[in-house]
Amino acid sequence: MKNRHLVIAVAVILTVAACDSSTEPAASSEAVTTPTTTSTSGTATTSAAPTAAAAESSACTELEGTVGAANLCTVHTETPDYTIDMSFPVDYPDQDAVAEVLTDQRDEFIDLVEDQPARDVPKALDIKSQTFRSGAPGSGTESLVFEEYVNFGGAHPVTNYDALNFDLGKKAPITFDALFKPDADPVAMLDRLVAADLEKQLPSVTVGDNPIGAGMYKNFALTDDAVLFFLSQGQWTISAAGPRTVSIPRAELASILA
Repeated sequence: MKNRHLVIAVAVILTVAACDSSTEPAASSEAVTTPTTTSTSGTATTSAAPTAAAAESSACTELEGTVGAANLCTVHTETPDYTIDMSFPVDYPDQDAVAEVLTDQRDEFIDLVEDQPARDVPKALDIKSQTFRSGAPGSGTESLVFEEYVNFGGAHPVTNYDALNFDLGKKAPITFDALFKPDADPVAMLDRLVAADLEKQLPSVTVGDNPIGAGMYKNFALTDDAVLFFLSQGQWTISAAGPRTVSIPRAELASILA
């Protein structure tokens, strides 16, 4: 997962070298967002110390965030070279996984910024989250999807995804492999269904074969009616097509779902 984002990020840096203007992130109607407090000092600054409620969230504590409305942890870091904003729920059941995803994305972004030649242009990492649920409360599933907007200071930012899924009844993560029956071939079926959906979404774009196999489908979310797959920008289709979400009805996957 980390290597995939690194490849996409390096491609963005190469594109940025020929661009001088910056682009603001597009608003997401589904993403859960909260305002952040900015700082203009010359050294790195982070939002205020965690509240007592945040202390119960290992991810919020580890990332030095603040819990606000709707039990959302917000993290804001600003330096002369970049800004980082994150927003995520403190009640997702696997906080260690949340901390791992967000720490990896933060550290990877900072490493890439520091490796670039100095340019007087803003760089930003903005991570928002969406929550999806299926089944009965307490025994169903909960999915947490991170939308990661990355801008290295040019006109061609990218949006990536990371997703976590949790079985509330079994108190265990749900992986792509665990989602399907052991003898199933989910990639073959998904390739056909997802490609058909992308062709409907992008009638003027040529949708080729899935270039990375099962890795294309690792970022998914579960609802009562569908399995949603989140495709990072440039992961299957051309980067100009943007990030894509494909919703496959559960009924179409009934023969292979575990």
